[in-house]
Amino acid sequence: MSLKQHTSITERFRQQYLNSQDYLIPFIEEAMPLLPDMKIMEIGAAEGGVLKAFTDRNCWVFGVDLNPARIDVARDMMAEEVLAGKADFLAANVYDEAFGNEWAGQFDLILLKDTIEHIPEQERFIPYIKKFLKPGGKIFFGFPPWRMPFGGHQQICRGKWLSKLPYYHLLPKGIYQAILKAGKEPENVITELLEIKSTGISLARFERIAQKSDLHIANKRLYLFNPIYRFKFNLKPREQYKLLGSVPYFRDFVTTAGWYLVGSDQ
Repeated sequence: MSLKQHTSITERFRQQYLNSQDYLIPFIEEAMPLLPDMKIMEIGAAEGGVLKAFTDRNCWVFGVDLNPARIDVARDMMAEEVLAGKADFLAANVYDEAFGNEWAGQFDLILLKDTIEHIPEQERFIPYIKKFLKPGGKIFFGFPPWRMPFGGHQQICRGKWLSKLPYYHLLPKGIYQAILKAGKEPENVITELLEIKSTGISLARFERIAQKSDLHIANKRLYLFNPIYRFKFNLKPREQYKLLGSVPYFRDFVTTAGWYLVGSDQ
């Protein structure tokens, strides 16, 4: 699927920024006002576009990503904010002991946008990141439910038809892999798609993990059309119909994004 944001870092950053400014921040502020000098961490920060909208609100932001190359890009894209002491970026694993010791209890808000579906052992990870919150802090999770048409991220396929074919990521692993190989997808793409197949998360499973982690839902929104689709497909963002959004399991097939703001009672 040849979309401009797949090849242009500048365009990808712009889209992240506008989506954060127009939709993410208003969603958060429905339950948690953003105040100057709040400290915000994004896990899986990529190029940093999401965080740019928060520095515009005079928050201090910290982007973390496993990929050093993406952190370098974020530092370049937000060089002015970094120089002014409004932002910092680090290539690190949040499980590292040194990272945990340094940043425990430091943040008012933690962001994971289109990230949790890539992380293994979510039952371990979600309660773990609570340690980085200040008392009363919140965590934002935004992700495509696994069973939605492109929940397998197959849009990254190089082949025209495989990148546009919905739902086939739900086939058994062996059949799915055979289709990707028959479509002559590169091995690195196949590996990434199979990894996502192993970590994809449903709405119900996320809610169960949050509950078991003593995280209450402060705000929730299900989207029929993900806000980012205005850039990808020229589709106006639309919330999921309440009736469809209330039907367990089925809702995952027709919901393109689940947004949650959760917080601990501690």
